[in-house]
Amino acid sequence: MDLHQNARSCPASRAVLVERVMKQGWTVRAAAGSVGMSERRAYVWLRRFRAEGQGGLRDRSSRPHRIMRRTSPSRVERALVLRREKRSAGEIAGMIGVPRSTVARWLTRHGLGRLRQLAPPEPVRRYQKEVVGELLHLDVKKLGRI
Repeated sequence: MDLHQNARSCPASRAVLVERVMKQGWTVRAAAGSVGMSERRAYVWLRRFRAEGQGGLRDRSSRPHRIMRRTSPSRVERALVLRREKRSAGEIAGMIGVPRSTVARWLTRHGLGRLRQLAPPEPVRRYQKEVVGELLHLDVKKLGRI
């Protein structure tokens, strides 16, 4: 998370909260109010500081630690095989029995989100002309007198 250094709840303000409560003897309510945070949240930061030290005051990822219902790799592989047969995400979803949005996410993750990604790009066609100026083209238009 990108916070500016004077944000209300950044590691620096959390450290100030901990300093005031643990070393200066402030009440949690007063210290929380002074840094613009709720008393309940202040208790969270104090608990983390006691458990982890200064590192506990840093932001954590909100990503889950584990995914409970991850799709089996064989199912994803089946979707990729069907995609290589040039099937749409809707068709694949109907065949496998999962939502189209899920299939679209799998395909995008594996670089097959668009059908044009299945075939390699056409090589650049270069041409060489024999005479200089052979490709020159000139359009002429006459304007009437105004």
